[in-house]
Amino acid sequence: MNHAEALRVLGDADGWFKSSASGGQGECVEVNTTTTEWVGVRDSKLGASSPVLAFSRAQWRAALTAL
Repeated sequence: MNHAEALRVLGDADGWFKSSASGGQGECVEVNTTTTEWVGVRDSKLGASSPVLAFSRAQWRAALTAL
């Protein structure tokens, strides 16, 4: 699956979640890990209407490691 396909699949997918540590302030992101190759990220305030960012699993691991 290429990046464009990942954006389409993730945009239509169920399985979005946000951290229980988000505090409910409305300033958080939702993450979707339902595909094997890609991780989706979107703005929780916008929900399903939010644009989706798609990261490969390697990119996602690198970002989390850097944090």
